[in-house]
Amino acid sequence: MENRWLIIWMVVAVAMITAIIGYGIIREQPPVPSEEGGLKQFASAGEVRAYLAAHAASGTGTGTWNQAVDGIAPQAVREVSEKSGAALPSLGISTDHSTTNVQVQGVDEADIVKNDGKYIYVLSGGKLVILDAYPGEKAKILSETDIDGTPSEAFLLGDRIVVFASGGSYSTPMYKSREMAMPPRYYQSETHGYVYDISDRSDPELVREITFPGNYYDSRMIGSRVYVITNENVYTGMDEIPMPVVKDDLGKVIDPKVSYFDQPFDSYTFSTISSFSLKDDSSLSAESYMLGYASTLYVSPDNIYMAFRKYIPVPTDQVVDSGTGVRMIRRPTTTSEVTAIHRFAIDDGKIKYAGKGEVEGHLLNQFSLDEYNRNLRVATTSQGYGSSGSYEYNNVFVLDSGMKTVGSLKYIAPDEKIYSTRFMGDRLYMVTFKRIDPLFVIDLSDPANPGILGKLKIPGYSDYLHPYDRNHLIGIGKETSLNDWGGVSTSGLKIALFDVSDVNHPTEVDHVEIGEAGSDSEALRDHKAFLFSKEKNLLVIPVREVQKVPLEGKYSPYSQKIWQGAYVFGVSPEKGFTLKGKVTHSAEDTSGYYWGARDAVKRSLYIGDNLYTLSSSGIIVTSLPTMNPVREIPLPAMGYDYPMRMVE
Repeated sequence: MENRWLIIWMVVAVAMITAIIGYGIIREQPPVPSEEGGLKQFASAGEVRAYLAAHAASGTGTGTWNQAVDGIAPQAVREVSEKSGAALPSLGISTDHSTTNVQVQGVDEADIVKNDGKYIYVLSGGKLVILDAYPGEKAKILSETDIDGTPSEAFLLGDRIVVFASGGSYSTPMYKSREMAMPPRYYQSETHGYVYDISDRSDPELVREITFPGNYYDSRMIGSRVYVITNENVYTGMDEIPMPVVKDDLGKVIDPKVSYFDQPFDSYTFSTISSFSLKDDSSLSAESYMLGYASTLYVSPDNIYMAFRKYIPVPTDQVVDSGTGVRMIRRPTTTSEVTAIHRFAIDDGKIKYAGKGEVEGHLLNQFSLDEYNRNLRVATTSQGYGSSGSYEYNNVFVLDSGMKTVGSLKYIAPDEKIYSTRFMGDRLYMVTFKRIDPLFVIDLSDPANPGILGKLKIPGYSDYLHPYDRNHLIGIGKETSLNDWGGVSTSGLKIALFDVSDVNHPTEVDHVEIGEAGSDSEALRDHKAFLFSKEKNLLVIPVREVQKVPLEGKYSPYSQKIWQGAYVFGVSPEKGFTLKGKVTHSAEDTSGYYWGARDAVKRSLYIGDNLYTLSSSGIIVTSLPTMNPVREIPLPAMGYDYPMRMVE
């Protein structure tokens, strides 16, 4: 009898253990995206609410509640960036002038400054400022036009300019409430595109105002066609969810159907891609998609790619002893980074969803993506925690036009991460860093089999890589050195010239170091602050330089001061870097001790033989042959005025 009960107890125990193991395996499995049905569309705001409610109830996703109430507006989600312009065929214009430093040839990027070889167009102090800039010694402001809202960036095309500005308005109450006498209203963000006819530069005429839903994210211009991406929170706390609407003051209204994947996100946004022409006032189109928060945008002449970073749980097997002599399998989870990339085909203003791919890891910035021969090349860094601890390594993936991965190269530079990348034809140049800077040369001539051709290990690292020619690269980043504790210390700015003609053995031709630890440059974060012309033998870098000041005394050998301005170099493979001069907008006693000060140089451009450097306080014109000051033009700006000093 006792043996019988023992057998029954053992059967029940085994069944319970099996059930526990099975439950653990099932419960810890990562969710599988449900996209078999492809792209879907909501027919109404009610369907959006029902979808969000269903996923919130299942715990797979939630909507976004707008916290803004009367008198408090949410902050924009993107910082202002800056760029330059197009040519204008008229008398007195220099054909020798700089344009915006863009990633893709033929795809312009908006900026706070543009020039056409005669006039400079600047967004400053909430105004569109137009200067008659050529010749430089006679440069002057022609007009200042107030912009409603907060202007951010602009595109220039001939006699027209479009300025993007953020704004918004308060809606009717979010919801009906029996408990509140005055239910809160929500702040609905909008992006405005103000199109001006600038045939008369002294009196710009507003000819069109386009209103886009949500916050300005980014934009590109291909030919005369402008593509604008805006993001708007999905407000689930309202009685009626506001849907995206694009309209202009000429009477055109677009109420696009919202497309989506049946795949939950932690939070949702309406991402709207709109298009209009700077030449044709009747053209306007838009498509909206309910997705997560986009992290990176890349645009080619034929496609818009939007990347989304997400984390997925990954089960890892571990064998443990249950304490009863029975060995069980436990499956704890870790998280793995994945980047989802959506492709949108574009053709003369038409926008069509074209597919989605996923790659391991996360992107650094837009230069982590590149389209070549109808393939998309992607560079990522993988970071996370596994059963053996943290891990970090880098990868390269090649996706075909259907967004399927056709080639990969993984586990590059373990325990390091990507600091910069530059795709050039069949090659990728990649800088990783932890203790020393490896510059990798990666072959992509066979999309199915990427491979490392060579690498160069030197101190320091590059945050941005720029082509000099087919066989040389310019890198800008920071210098580093090993410290007394076995770690790595960062010192001044480093500008380097690399020779990659021997792909198996790249070399450093020359480098310069600027300032002490803490020195910085806007070009480390924004490629539009980097001015280079091989033809003019010209490289201009904005710099915030930390300088040592010797002191008398036994215990205080030196102090520090800050210099703000721009370094001007000549550069060639034969001579390396040659300092031509420096330009500063600071008076001797007002150098800013913080980045972003009004006298900090944000951008530089050239027209003919004159260099124009731009700060919030004004524009300084400098003769490139002599590096002597030519003219100073103060700009309207918000805040206090500070004195300027021209050239040091």
